[in-house]
Amino acid sequence: MKLYNTLTHDVQDFAPADGNTVKMYVCGVTPYSSTHVGHALSYVAFDTLRRYLEFLGFDVKHVQNFTDVDDKIIQRAREQGIEPDELAEQFIDDFYRTMDALNIQRAHIYPRATQEIGPIIETIQTLIDNSSAYPAGGDVFFRVTKKDDYGKLSHRTLDGMQAGARIEIDANKEHPMDFVLWKGTRAGEPSWESPWGPGRPGWHIECTAMSMTYLGATLDIHGGGQDLIFPHHENEIAQSEAATGETPFSRYWVHNGLLQLGEDKMSKSLGNLVSVEEALENYTPDAIRLYFLSSHYRSPLSYTDEGCDAMERSADRLRHVLITEPETASVSSPTSMDPSAFQEQFMAGMDDDLNTPKALAAIFDLSREMNRQRDQGNSIAAAQDCLRHLGSILGLTFQERESVVSLDAESYNALQSDLRAKISKVGQAELAELISGYESAVDVVSGEDIDQLVHLRGECRNYKQYALADQIRDWLDSQGISVEDSAAGSIWLYSPNS
Repeated sequence: MKLYNTLTHDVQDFAPADGNTVKMYVCGVTPYSSTHVGHALSYVAFDTLRRYLEFLGFDVKHVQNFTDVDDKIIQRAREQGIEPDELAEQFIDDFYRTMDALNIQRAHIYPRATQEIGPIIETIQTLIDNSSAYPAGGDVFFRVTKKDDYGKLSHRTLDGMQAGARIEIDANKEHPMDFVLWKGTRAGEPSWESPWGPGRPGWHIECTAMSMTYLGATLDIHGGGQDLIFPHHENEIAQSEAATGETPFSRYWVHNGLLQLGEDKMSKSLGNLVSVEEALENYTPDAIRLYFLSSHYRSPLSYTDEGCDAMERSADRLRHVLITEPETASVSSPTSMDPSAFQEQFMAGMDDDLNTPKALAAIFDLSREMNRQRDQGNSIAAAQDCLRHLGSILGLTFQERESVVSLDAESYNALQSDLRAKISKVGQAELAELISGYESAVDVVSGEDIDQLVHLRGECRNYKQYALADQIRDWLDSQGISVEDSAAGSIWLYSPNS
């Protein structure tokens, strides 16, 4: 497998330092508002990387932090009249809930900054002792001029950083680019005792202390969004290598592209957010994952309803081909589809710097061939197993949509009643028997109800009751449900915004 390394600006063969164990640290969220789809894009990417590494036989040790003390947390808690730790806990719970819903595997360890104050203070003291940091005015700063290769991750020079940055004048700093490791206490803010007085850790030092505590001085993979390359990850490298004297801090730096809404990056500060909870009200987890994975992880992606709608239809096609049907191949000379060529195509894409668009192309090619083979009466059981397995590497569950929201149950019940009356008049016994098996009235219209209605429409067409089929389709259209027909059957998509 090859991975692009931000540090070296090239694609490299991947091999962990310690045999079969991969030590992976991914920067986590600052929990002061709801988890949004920009977060989800990043964590889907790293979840997929972890899944594929585990598929290849590696033992991945995955650590992901929570920055649970921060200016934004303090400010938001103040606005809501609650304590910062209460606010952080609320949105940590939201993070777990929404990531679980997207089938993102939990990290093995989720350290929190507020629970790692001891290791943070020890790391800062080490930096002071070797002259890489200095206390001043209750704060502690990292001395960037002490690190000759400062800027190597972002490929910037110290002069270039200084010229291009808006730097607040701080008389306590020796150099304008020196960054804070420990912030002296301020009135009304959380603080902890330290050798330099009460205060709290700076953002960058948290990740250094936590990653080294749980994974050691050298990581195999350090991941996060491209917006973290500078200053966060640049500063992590500087302080980590200065503290341990070992290089590199991380052997591979992996960064995902950012999610946009319109022309701008989706971010809390801009206020242009779509929460994961909102996205899941309209789309299944598989559709959202497919949308993210349809773009290479290093590329930017714009979040659109149209794109998610298209991926929901694609998810439905995959779900449809996995429906188990009675085998129609001859018992005397069964023909079974061989999916191995598609699996090789899938792996070739994944080995190529986690090229999920290529991997998805293999999956969709496989599903199309499965439909063709099934139409010819051949067995696709082995191919179905292969598709489920490849899909699981991408975190897909292929679960059917459990329910449809915001549908008019009264209108649905009226349609059912009218169809029953019309079917009884046309005297088609098979259709009458089919609709008699459906509930006559429902309080909430479910996905199963829509499945039955789409199936009834297909049977009406088979029995040349086209007026009834059109009536069903017209009602579906009125509810924002589109139907796509193919030789393999019909699939439907609920688009409430259409």
